[in-house]
Amino acid sequence: MIVDDHDDMNAEPTSWSTFESEQPALAAAVSARFQWTKHHVLATLRSDGAPRVSGTEVPLVEGHWYLGSMPGALKARDLQRDGRFAVHSNPGDGSMEGGDAKLSGVATEVLDEDEVARIAALIGAPPGPFHLFRLGLDLIVFSEVDQAREVMTITSWRPGRGVQVVER
Repeated sequence: MIVDDHDDMNAEPTSWSTFESEQPALAAAVSARFQWTKHHVLATLRSDGAPRVSGTEVPLVEGHWYLGSMPGALKARDLQRDGRFAVHSNPGDGSMEGGDAKLSGVATEVLDEDEVARIAALIGAPPGPFHLFRLGLDLIVFSEVDQAREVMTITSWRPGRGVQVVER
């Protein structure tokens, strides 16, 4: 069964730490893929409903994924208006070695100045103002190719549904 990205809009987004405690092996694979390189691809929704893709960094800090943005950037305005997002791990050299990971859910802007400053210090953000968003997760997908069996395995997780695995 292929899971539609948003077939259950009533699901409450969850934190990475909650997912990690429920699915430690899958969390380790997804985290490794996102931490393998610094830059990834973010999808947001423009005001007309069309998708917008942007490069972004997604640091994992204290059990949450975050993303930052320069003040007034289009991706920040998109997320302020409609927090739905998807972020795809850097595809690397195209070999799919190490797998392929995607996160989606709802981003919430962190507005508390002390919290923003604390997270900024932890991630080594450059000085100056920026937008900071905490990522609430409603879908996590990890795909990998088993060369020996010539099959692709797609593992997905949703809050309250657990893990589903599809092989093609």
